[in-house]
Amino acid sequence: MQTVTAKTSERATRSSVSPAPRRSQKGPIFWVILGLVLIFLAFAGLKALQIITMITAGKAMVPPPTTVTSATVKQADWQPTISAIGSISPVQGATISAELAGRVSEIDFESGAKVKQGEPLLKLDTAAEVAQLRSAQADAELMKSELDRSSNLAKGNVISKSEFDTARSKYDAAKAAVDNMQATINKKEIRAPFAGVAGIRYVNPGQMVAVGDKLVSLQTLDQVFVDFSLPQNDLPKVSVGLEVKVTTDALPGREFKGSLSAINPAIDAATRSVQVQASLENKDHALRPGMFAKVEVLLPQKISTLYIPATAVAYAPFGDSIYVIEKKQDKETKKEGLVLRQQFIRLGETRGDFVAVTEGLKKGQEIVSTGAFKLRNGMGVVVDNKLAPKPQLAPTPDNT
Repeated sequence: MQTVTAKTSERATRSSVSPAPRRSQKGPIFWVILGLVLIFLAFAGLKALQIITMITAGKAMVPPPTTVTSATVKQADWQPTISAIGSISPVQGATISAELAGRVSEIDFESGAKVKQGEPLLKLDTAAEVAQLRSAQADAELMKSELDRSSNLAKGNVISKSEFDTARSKYDAAKAAVDNMQATINKKEIRAPFAGVAGIRYVNPGQMVAVGDKLVSLQTLDQVFVDFSLPQNDLPKVSVGLEVKVTTDALPGREFKGSLSAINPAIDAATRSVQVQASLENKDHALRPGMFAKVEVLLPQKISTLYIPATAVAYAPFGDSIYVIEKKQDKETKKEGLVLRQQFIRLGETRGDFVAVTEGLKKGQEIVSTGAFKLRNGMGVVVDNKLAPKPQLAPTPDNT
């Protein structure tokens, strides 16, 4: 019994002592995890503090003002115009063709030379016609002699009146044959129907030509027409005598002045436009028929117009705008500076480097003249016009 009791007490003593080593193994892991968490929180807090500091500094930072060029809104009396596209045509111009067939025997002009009215241009061979003319003239002389004898005999009542009429009819027929041959010869001698400049000839000496073949073109260039069309809505605004200005890409930098000379009485039913013609002086022959032309019809009245450089406008589908330069005092520093205010405007016609403004601006306001696309509302700016472009109402760009 004593032995069993001793073993039992020994086992109880062992079981009560064994949990102590397990408690000592969990303690270091807990403190390691806790340390790592504290390090992570400290690092996160430091980064958050840095971000907050940077945000606060960013809000407090004021960006430097942007340099811009400026222009003043101006006002002037603009003469309204109607613009159109047309082409140059000669006052007199024709392509001379052969009226009769024949062989070219002589050419009496140089291509591109000036010719006078009635001056011979070229001749076709008329040898056969000249021979026929002589025969016809001989027949006419014979018929004239017979007519004279018949006239004397008729006065003495030797022949009847019908015989005299027959003699006179034969003479008239012979004379008509002479005139017909002379007309044929004249038609084979082609003369200038009006004064002008001869073009490049289409034929050469010895060449056979048929009826209707082109021989040479002839154009009068001292004065030319410009033909163009206007919408029917513009018809009440125009009248014969209004001044026009004409320019062409073929002659950059030159402007030709003239006046409206004719307005077609009918309106084209397909396009609802009316054909208009203006006359231009062209003493140096700079304008040539067929040239493309830009036409401006100057209307008589003048309109007071506000205008700005076209480069100042920020074009957008939702509305065109500009930036007005205004003085504004900073609330914190109390310093006065220049800031931008976006202003939406309504535009009118364009003239040279300027565009008219019908709504949104007043005379004398200062606006940004270039680079509006990179600006924003409320931006601080400084003005420097040293390199500012100089817009003109009638620019003459140098394309060389």
